[in-house]
Amino acid sequence: MKSLVIIVVSAGLAALIPFVGSEYALSFTVQLFVFVALAYSWNLIGGYAGYTHFGQVAFFGVGAYTGALLMNAGVHWLLAAAGAGVSGALLALPLGGAMLRVKGPFFAIGMFGMARVCESFALGFDGITQGGTGLYLTPVTDLKPLFFVLWAIAFGMVALTWKLDNSRLGIQLLAIREDETAADALGIRTTRLKIGTFVASAIAPAAVGSLYATYLSFIDPATAFAPMTELTTIAMVLLGGMGTTFGPLVGAVVMSVVNELLWSRFPEIYLALVGAVILAVVLFMPRGIVSFAMRRAWWWVPAARSSLRRLASRPTPSRSPKEAH
Repeated sequence: MKSLVIIVVSAGLAALIPFVGSEYALSFTVQLFVFVALAYSWNLIGGYAGYTHFGQVAFFGVGAYTGALLMNAGVHWLLAAAGAGVSGALLALPLGGAMLRVKGPFFAIGMFGMARVCESFALGFDGITQGGTGLYLTPVTDLKPLFFVLWAIAFGMVALTWKLDNSRLGIQLLAIREDETAADALGIRTTRLKIGTFVASAIAPAAVGSLYATYLSFIDPATAFAPMTELTTIAMVLLGGMGTTFGPLVGAVVMSVVNELLWSRFPEIYLALVGAVILAVVLFMPRGIVSFAMRRAWWWVPAARSSLRRLASRPTPSRSPKEAH
């Protein structure tokens, strides 16, 4: 219950920003929501299933270009984002069937290569994508509608992860992460579950890629498939805590705020300072901020998988001597 209260209160407070905040706060929060959605999507396959990779930006970029092409064809930006999400799922389905046969560094590097292949296609098919010049879109005059769509996606991903964390499906994914061979022996349909999770983790990045192109009113290969976007997303998940309900949210908020503060005060060396902050957190809190807080039972941090903990705490029914024999 505490987790649900935190989600509702956080979503409610965030929804007030367009009405009480400045234009700068609105723009900052739009970018924050993009990374929250990316972090939670990566956490599904990387944090819960244990398939860490460097290729989520491929779905982000494909979604950005799909949405941009649809908008230039006269489609409303909201429908274009929905179409971009479908394109991410269509790309992830065959890709997951092929790539999820391997794990560890092979999967991570293979997905990184896939992202670079997508970037090469965006550069090469200049008759469609305009190559390195990029695609220009109609500028957005009011950020509020875009804000609330991204708000819904970001907190929808938070709620989805909370539900997953307290479900049988979430436990099955954690079993795959810990020992896939043993999970398969226990009857878990590991291949189907991995591919389904992989496809689910591609939809939101593709959709927010289209919305990010709408926000910028422009997209090019360097922006759509930027390795820094991928590395920032992974750093946010690691900072907050992999395989947790609130880890990606905490990591995204903390890292975005630290990035902004350091960039405004130390523009020449802010990247080095951000790296030092992340290094300090990894050294002293290797499992992330949320896991660190859980181990110390801080009152404001909800216990992980609380429904399963309650189930485990139920007393085992006693057996009669006849049943024992």
